[in-house]
Amino acid sequence: MTEKIQLVGSEGNDDVKENKATEEKDVLGMNGPGSGMEIVSEIINESGQFIPHHFIISSFFVTEDEQVTEEDVIQTLRECLVVYDFTKDPLSDLELKEEKRVKLIELIEVLSRNGFLVQTPRLWEAVTNLVRANAFRVLAPPAVPPSGEFDMEEDDPAFDPSWPHLQLVYEVFLRCMESSDFTVSAAKVWVEKDNFVVKMIDLFDSEDPRERDVLKSTIHRIYSKFLTLRPVIRRHINNIFYTFIYETEKHNGISELLEILGSIVNGFALPLKNEHKCFLYRALLPLHKVKSLPIYQVPLSYCVVQFVEKDQCLSEQIILNLLKYWPKNNSPKEIMFLNELEEILDILEDSHFQKIMLALCHQLAKAVSSPHFQVAERALYIFNNDYVMGLINAHGKDLIPIMFPALYKNSKSHWNKTINGLIYNAMKQFMEVNQRLFNECAENYEKNVEQEKQLQRQKDALWQELETRAKQNPAYHAVFSPPKGNRSCEDGESLLLQLGSLSVSN
Repeated sequence: MTEKIQLVGSEGNDDVKENKATEEKDVLGMNGPGSGMEIVSEIINESGQFIPHHFIISSFFVTEDEQVTEEDVIQTLRECLVVYDFTKDPLSDLELKEEKRVKLIELIEVLSRNGFLVQTPRLWEAVTNLVRANAFRVLAPPAVPPSGEFDMEEDDPAFDPSWPHLQLVYEVFLRCMESSDFTVSAAKVWVEKDNFVVKMIDLFDSEDPRERDVLKSTIHRIYSKFLTLRPVIRRHINNIFYTFIYETEKHNGISELLEILGSIVNGFALPLKNEHKCFLYRALLPLHKVKSLPIYQVPLSYCVVQFVEKDQCLSEQIILNLLKYWPKNNSPKEIMFLNELEEILDILEDSHFQKIMLALCHQLAKAVSSPHFQVAERALYIFNNDYVMGLINAHGKDLIPIMFPALYKNSKSHWNKTINGLIYNAMKQFMEVNQRLFNECAENYEKNVEQEKQLQRQKDALWQELETRAKQNPAYHAVFSPPKGNRSCEDGESLLLQLGSLSVSN
């Protein structure tokens, strides 16, 4: 059975469309306290028939002419502590569920009136208890698709059926935080009590993206207003990252947590504390090696770049760690690394570039030579960056010889026209910077190619001699008779054994 709920005016007018604006105002409490509404609940049974249910929901606060007291608000908050089942039996207690929803809506309307209600510790006790009762829960196990493995990029997220109440509970908390009547002293005791913030951060593992988005705003507010809770928030996010990286590799809220951290890192004072540097090295950078990197790569890259902007001295360790975690056989991930690398190089000073330029250019040369054309293309686009090319050209004597072989080889053999065009542009820039060095690199490349060919000819001749001598062994045809034109490493080992026997016998 499924459920369809319509809201109509308090007089029961059948023309729903004409009263739509009035109905929406009633739901949001815009018609003022004291007004009631009729709920028409149409339940669709298994036969497809509509079974109407009518019940009246009245306002739970006094009329506008009378003052709403703190006691009224606290009492309503306590009444909303009851949690109803939306999972096992979603059609149960429909009237009570709607009654609670309307109470929460009216609470939001009352708490939104600036200067209306002075916030006290008693009020905040009731508000935090509301969040504890409704939001703090054991999260449902992840929904496993038919494939047997949940893919956060491909599979649809699971939405929490209790969201109609849960959303309003979070909204009540946020309205209290954003109110002009908010004071840290009134809320501090209850927000800091019993790991309230830690339990809220744990909810980022919810599969419902709507809840994670609201939690992101909520933690932002708490971090900005409660200075004493800032180390607690950072430390617990740290712990979540450690568990994700080194144990489970599964968490739904890594991207949202990184977005929060992006704002936090942006506000770090200089010079950076050792605590913040340890967080970068031990938590942020190892996130690059997790296979689900594509889900959170953008906010992660933002955090890393923020650290480089704060302290350029960190760039050497950051880039060396990127090279350490560089993917070997995952082309989409390699493209992400190249994107992040260019963002860092865009703000890197020359004095710090010199420390990592050799290792960096060796990796760029490998990327340019990649058989995956998108990886090669992304690496070559870095050479279109004027600032990065300025850094490379300033040290062309050391770097151009590293890059030249990969560029020249691909210019002769790559099948993609776009790649060939990008290679031509890069080589043209190198030639304009230092024509003499460019010519030397070309000559050295030709010499190296000729040396490799000569070495290969020597190897072929050695194999031929080895095979000829092996055939002179009387036991050759009895022990080993390789098929023509199909020589392998195992064949070579056998031939060596045969040759050894021949030498011993001689």
